[in-house]
Amino acid sequence: MLLRGYVELKNRCHHTISAAHSNERQFPINTGGESCPCNGRPRTVKTPSTQARCLAQTILSLQNDSAEPEQEFEIVPQPEEQAQDFDVRQAARLRGSEARRWFAKQLMLPEWMIDVPDRLNTDWYVCARPAGKRCFVVSSNGTTVSRLRNGSMLHRFPSALPNGSRTNNSSRSGQSYCILDCIFHEPDQTYYVIDMLCWAGMSLYECTAEFRFFWLNSKLVETGACNDPSPYHRYRFRTILIYDCDQEGLKAAYSGLVPYMKDGLLFYNKHAHYQSGNTPLVLVWKDENCSQYVLDTDSTGQVPDQQQLVLELLDDGRLATSDDPPVIFGCLDRDFIQKTGLEAGNLLRFAINEGGLYFVDGKLERADLHYLGKPNRSRAFADSYSKVMFQYTARHSPLRIEHLAASISSSNEEENAISDTDMVG
Repeated sequence: MLLRGYVELKNRCHHTISAAHSNERQFPINTGGESCPCNGRPRTVKTPSTQARCLAQTILSLQNDSAEPEQEFEIVPQPEEQAQDFDVRQAARLRGSEARRWFAKQLMLPEWMIDVPDRLNTDWYVCARPAGKRCFVVSSNGTTVSRLRNGSMLHRFPSALPNGSRTNNSSRSGQSYCILDCIFHEPDQTYYVIDMLCWAGMSLYECTAEFRFFWLNSKLVETGACNDPSPYHRYRFRTILIYDCDQEGLKAAYSGLVPYMKDGLLFYNKHAHYQSGNTPLVLVWKDENCSQYVLDTDSTGQVPDQQQLVLELLDDGRLATSDDPPVIFGCLDRDFIQKTGLEAGNLLRFAINEGGLYFVDGKLERADLHYLGKPNRSRAFADSYSKVMFQYTARHSPLRIEHLAASISSSNEEENAISDTDMVG
């Protein structure tokens, strides 16, 4: 058969991914891969400041596939960190799929909300996510550069951010740079800032979301970056309204007016640090009332009759998600792999057939998949398990806004009951 639609459950080890105060979920691990935390492979450990400096330098100097090498701007490393920054110079020269994969790993990517997390009303923020292009923005040495999650340059421009233009180069030090996590909204040519990784050389990787949002809202306005565009400030930057995820906050984020087109809701755990890659401490959710694109579309822009997903082909023929550790959806026959010339690491597109996904005790056991071909070359990673499941439930039994509101109400009632008990005691 072309596809053996099952999930292997006899792995040597399991690794649990859990969100703060939420139910734990166990995924079968890829025991032979580099992503396995149990295989004893050493990992490079960077300090937050080194990680920020690495990302900033790469954004400024990463080469484009179809262009001459861009002028390199150096972020001067601290003497004690020069050895650790060796991979920065290597990353800046990556091309093609390697560049896309490295760069996409630097963003904090939300998981899709398929279950309502515990303590949603007390431990989480909510905001309306702008529709547009997710990107990093770096200001340093008198220029500002934005790059998409695949590493390609979006804009190079002067800005009012610290060290973001020649007229605003208040500090000539290579240590003074900023990194913002943004969504570029085409209709009004505005960068909506959804997070801050570094400000004036100070890394915020290990700061909580609560502090990062406070710092972002206070510092960005001070620079004049939110002012109207000018010759010295090509694009406007704007913050987004972030609410405590109580009944009023959820309603405001879901139904409130915003100056941009919405593409769902983002939920941030208040205590979460900025973590590169997929994280359950940031969640995305959407429905037809707050997004034009609830169900994924195909290459023609149409919603296909069958759900499609992208998986990565592993060395042994198994088909994996982008999670760490990955979730295995099935396995391709070796004869088919040889006939089609597929190789390990290839991203492959599948459709979910009528057999759908089969679960036992809440865990995926097998999937009825049909091979369609390879996705667009600009694609950096396979789909995450949470994205596949969100799309699957959106077609069959979607998680609705009423479910989120009911969860908040239930939590409030439980807290009130506990408070009453304490008072009686």
